[in-house]
Amino acid sequence: MKILLKRFFYVDRYSPGLFFIVVSILFLCVIDALLTLDLLNRGAYEINPIMAYFLEFGPYTFFIAKYLLTIIPAIFLLMFGNIVLRIIRSTRSVLYAMAVFYFAVVAMQLYLVSNVTSSPDLKLPPKMLTDTQIVCRM
Repeated sequence: MKILLKRFFYVDRYSPGLFFIVVSILFLCVIDALLTLDLLNRGAYEINPIMAYFLEFGPYTFFIAKYLLTIIPAIFLLMFGNIVLRIIRSTRSVLYAMAVFYFAVVAMQLYLVSNVTSSPDLKLPPKMLTDTQIVCRM
């Protein structure tokens, strides 16, 4: 008696432009994390509560969490790039929006790095932004 095994294969071909967008998102994510850590060293604070939580465990945990929280959705959006949703034209447009968003964030952080002087004093976030006091130490 023969047992027939069904095998499923997922094969998809991606355009060089889409590959460039995904690599750009990952590169900008790494630059964003490094600039964030530099700004925190200069006295800034993290207002994103999710990233502030990971920052409590140290810069390496912050960096890994930030990278994973970016790469996992980017991979899923890439895999399902040909799916059309009712709300958006395609999931590819979400990847383009992510790239534009990260570019804007990195541009803002470069502006802040060039205009913020180093401050050895640790600053607490304003009370209106958070109910808990978070001090970032490197």
